[in-house]
Amino acid sequence: MELIKPTDPQYFKLSSEEPYDRHHYKVVHKNGDSVVVGSWEEANIMWWHKKMFLSHIEVLDQKQVKGFK
Repeated sequence: MELIKPTDPQYFKLSSEEPYDRHHYKVVHKNGDSVVVGSWEEANIMWWHKKMFLSHIEVLDQKQVKGFK
């Protein structure tokens, strides 16, 4: 089995050592639109079903998406 190379756009790099259940996820489309979801499972499903239309996923601290600034 051949592994995905770091130069491949599908290559995933760990961006946080924090538990994923403490975050929300911003799924960003290539056209700039985005949607925030509350679990990694939701973000992961969107990525694998729509990855040809998506740019990236941002990990958000829950504090950043609750309430007003």
